[in-house]
Amino acid sequence: MDLYHFFDKRTGPFKSLTAVSPEEARDILEKVKTERPDSFCAQRNDTYDAKRRSCEAILRKEFKALGGIMDIDSPHYMTVGFSPWLSTWYEQSDYVMIPAEKFDKRKLSFTYGDSMPTFNYKDGKEYREKVYTYDGILEMIKKYGLPQDWNDDGSHGPERYIEVHIWTDDVIRDYL
Repeated sequence: MDLYHFFDKRTGPFKSLTAVSPEEARDILEKVKTERPDSFCAQRNDTYDAKRRSCEAILRKEFKALGGIMDIDSPHYMTVGFSPWLSTWYEQSDYVMIPAEKFDKRKLSFTYGDSMPTFNYKDGKEYREKVYTYDGILEMIKKYGLPQDWNDDGSHGPERYIEVHIWTDDVIRDYL
């Protein structure tokens, strides 16, 4: 399984708003809105950071309940497979691909779709409001496939990719 992380070349990979203070995150978002107005990230509103932090609290709680191991408080984000849609988010888009086999799988959690709609979109699908382990997401992929293969345009709901939460700096350090 190949994992992808998308980013703007000018910023570099694996930068997270939730890894800094809310004040620093606000300043970063304002800078993005000014300097990169055509990026997807520039469209985020003033409540984005608080919502993302709240979502990460749910991810931590649910992953801990599954026996997951978290070395860091704020995860690094990746996707399972290449996401054509995410590749358009940045003005100078680039990506890093890392085989999942390089990671300790006990430090990886997954949501079928982006975690924010996963916990906020109410349509009764079985993968809503759920966090998966590596083995658990393999079962979901076997059952539903990769969202980017059947819903890259978002016409069938909010799931456009499988989100991966990397709860360690191990391996990631090699790509900074």
